[in-house]
Amino acid sequence: MRCGLLGRTLQHSYSPTIHAALGGGYSYELFEVEPEGLPAFLERGDWDGINVTIPYKQTVIPFCHALSPDAQAIGSVNTIVRMADGSLYGHNTDAVGFLSMLRKSGISAAGKKVLVLGSGGSSLTVCHVLREQGAREIVVVSRDGQNNYVNLHLHADTEIVVNTTPVGMYPHVEAAPVDLALFPRLDGVLDLIYNPSRTHLLMDATDRAVPCVGGLTMLVGQAAAAAEYFAGRQIDANQIDYVLCKLRNQTQNIILVGMPGSGKSTVGSILHACTGRLLIDTDHEIALAAGLSIPEIFEREGEAGFRLRETEVLAKWGKESGLIIATGGGVVTREENYRHLHQNGMIFFLERPVSALARGDRPLSQGDLREMYAQRLPLYQRFADDTVQNAGEPDVAADRILEVFDETLGD
Repeated sequence: MRCGLLGRTLQHSYSPTIHAALGGGYSYELFEVEPEGLPAFLERGDWDGINVTIPYKQTVIPFCHALSPDAQAIGSVNTIVRMADGSLYGHNTDAVGFLSMLRKSGISAAGKKVLVLGSGGSSLTVCHVLREQGAREIVVVSRDGQNNYVNLHLHADTEIVVNTTPVGMYPHVEAAPVDLALFPRLDGVLDLIYNPSRTHLLMDATDRAVPCVGGLTMLVGQAAAAAEYFAGRQIDANQIDYVLCKLRNQTQNIILVGMPGSGKSTVGSILHACTGRLLIDTDHEIALAAGLSIPEIFEREGEAGFRLRETEVLAKWGKESGLIIATGGGVVTREENYRHLHQNGMIFFLERPVSALARGDRPLSQGDLREMYAQRLPLYQRFADDTVQNAGEPDVAADRILEVFDETLGD
């Protein structure tokens, strides 16, 4: 069987990886089609099943000869199967995916007021599931609708926010669709975006101790439901969980922070050799972008100039996936760097005794490092998801990092 994903811009899609891991026994391709080419693509008979993404979830409906009850009720199609007679049958497996996301998050919509951001095909699906789950009130927010981003103050009693817009999605990761401070009664945030894994909206929720979840669970859940239609058989629940864990593991960055001379570059090189992941050394990237050595940058621009360059490099690489990132020792001195690193990564504090720190030609490592260590220790602890000792062999530290990483994200 020839299957795939239909959309307009698909180069960053995880769908081929997911469907290959689900083991449905069909090929899976990316079909990038412009609007004017959509009728010809749908009418030709050289594919057997497709998933449908932005912007075609509603556009494809007139081309379907029949719709499943969910697709008909929702008014949105994200899966099409070519039947034996050549006719096209439209399904909505997004509903299954969002329900899975809602259940695994532990966030209950029953009796709650829910603010749904966006009014496209995904919004229709979300609203359908929320109604079935007994939401007390559902308010759809759009740029030009009666409920819009100007009058959000009218909904201060919102209890759950669901983002179905692309605001905050890779590569434009810096934005959040709303300010959560507007909703003091909030007890749940769901963001359908899955790249980055922690959008600014989700990190805002975390800062407010509000339960939240990203869209990877929904992505895998809807793909598994679609795979059952493509393959003509049920996909085991354990296989779905395995694929979710595998994808989390593959897409998250391994990030190393710690004092200058703590061995981050060395341990990063070992991790690169063990995993095949691309190693990004942020000091190297800073020097490369500036055309100057680190000491030269400090001499010409001072530490303040260097820190600005460092943040630019972190913003560039932190939003990417599946990397090893070895940072400079002072990365933790700017709070904004935390989100750049945390959005798609697990952060490890590589700790080494001050007496054992290598000094080299690092501009800030030539004096007494004890005071610097005392100042930065709480910052390293604030940034880090885990602390790993690097007082002995770096291979041991690298092994421990991989062990914790796999235990946390699944292997």
